[in-house]
Amino acid sequence: MKILITGIHGFVGSNLVNALKKEHTLYGVDIVAPVKEGVEKTFSWKDVDDNAIPPMDAIIHLAGKAHDTKNRAAAQVYFDVNTGLTQKIYDYFLKSEAKRFIFFSSVKAAADKVPGDVLTEEVLPAPKGPYGESKIKAEEYILENEALRTKNEESASKRVFILRPCMIHGPGNKGNLNLLYGVVSKGIPWPLGAFENRRTFTSIDNLCFVVEGLLTKNVQSGIYHMADDEALSTNELIEVMCEAMGKKAHIWKINRSLMEGVASIGTTLHLPLNEERLGKLTENYVASNAKIKKALGIERMPVRAKDGLKKTILSFRKD
Repeated sequence: MKILITGIHGFVGSNLVNALKKEHTLYGVDIVAPVKEGVEKTFSWKDVDDNAIPPMDAIIHLAGKAHDTKNRAAAQVYFDVNTGLTQKIYDYFLKSEAKRFIFFSSVKAAADKVPGDVLTEEVLPAPKGPYGESKIKAEEYILENEALRTKNEESASKRVFILRPCMIHGPGNKGNLNLLYGVVSKGIPWPLGAFENRRTFTSIDNLCFVVEGLLTKNVQSGIYHMADDEALSTNELIEVMCEAMGKKAHIWKINRSLMEGVASIGTTLHLPLNEERLGKLTENYVASNAKIKKALGIERMPVRAKDGLKKTILSFRKD
């Protein structure tokens, strides 16, 4: 297939190139255009506007404004990029010969906090903050247009997938896992061991496997959550990190009420450990991947959660 990938030179895009280049011909759309093995050519967004891109079989839309955990980015930037660019490339897809469109949204478009035990695709979206809100606006634009488009039998051959991954990790990733690794690798004890939370992550290898399936298998259009099979607690995550580094895990189970009191003081005095950060570090966030596995006809993802995390941690050590 000829596949156009927006944001092709980012973390996910680079890994997709490695996974897809042997079987497919890849083109990119990005704000930078370095020469990369496996990428025939990188176009600009102006080329999209000018219809200067040759016919493609599929479009994968990765380009977006990542979640700023320090809340420094202006809200409008998220909507300009995450909503605006999605509308632009989806409109391009409708006019093009491409038959498959994959939009990378986020579980944060569905919920900032998981209502109940597990987040499924049936949840009524309730994002909080400009990142999740800009992603759900992009989803709504696609879904509204899809509802109109699919009434036309001539358009039925096009498939549109909205993929909502949990936090993606893998070699080359510089996100929150890298920050936690920096703390753990220095031997600094983890003081929140008394909080037993559960979270799902997304290994880049599992993600690439799913994208290949959406491109080549007979999967129905729709919204699909993406996560590894197993959920892990932060304590387990730290143990996996230490095991990969050959270190002993130092996890302190300090009284929860005491740590909540410390966080309350931190909020008042603007310290690093405040109530909001404590909540993010200790909350449960488990997303179901049952729908995407059923659609692909598989019982489990190819990579176990702990194995994927070990691979990521080992790549940090090389960096």
